[in-house]
Amino acid sequence: MLYIFDLGNVIVDIDFKRVLGVWSNLSGVPLATLSERFTMGKPFELHERGEISDEEFASQLCEEMGLTLSFEQFEAGWQAIFIGQRDEVLEIMRRLRKEGNRVVVLSNTNALHCRYWPQQYPKVSESADRVYLSQELGMRKPEVDIYRHVLQQEGVDPQHAIFFDDNYDNIIAAEALGINAVHVVDKTVIPDYFGAN
Repeated sequence: MLYIFDLGNVIVDIDFKRVLGVWSNLSGVPLATLSERFTMGKPFELHERGEISDEEFASQLCEEMGLTLSFEQFEAGWQAIFIGQRDEVLEIMRRLRKEGNRVVVLSNTNALHCRYWPQQYPKVSESADRVYLSQELGMRKPEVDIYRHVLQQEGVDPQHAIFFDDNYDNIIAAEALGINAVHVVDKTVIPDYFGAN
């Protein structure tokens, strides 16, 4: 079997409120204001596909949100998203590989975050056979081509793949291709899934 794991809130806990909190402290703009203004819009998608640079992304997002931050301040906030890894999921990934399965990570991420999480959480890459990242592939979930790409690279039919993601849109897109998909709504989903199997 091919097991495909998302990264954020599947293997590594993330919380976007932490990002806005840092930006609020650094800029003096109230957190409530930033929460209202923040959307995962066009700049976000372009950045996750690697179509705009980190600096362009920072400047477009700051403009959208009415923030005055240096790039270093922007990045300090951006990296605050990460909380910690889920060791129980990494253990399951390693076990699946020992049992002869193929285990990969498929994440919508960006160059800025990739400066941080691989160093911070080296066990993620160590626990997977391969890591597929949106900004390196020029496509992002839930675009159907990113799933097709992974299946093709791995030489696996959709019915022999199981995909874990916390975003419901990504789950629907995977299921539409015939991939078995599991919606990760909290920390118990993956351990329960493998405990029951």
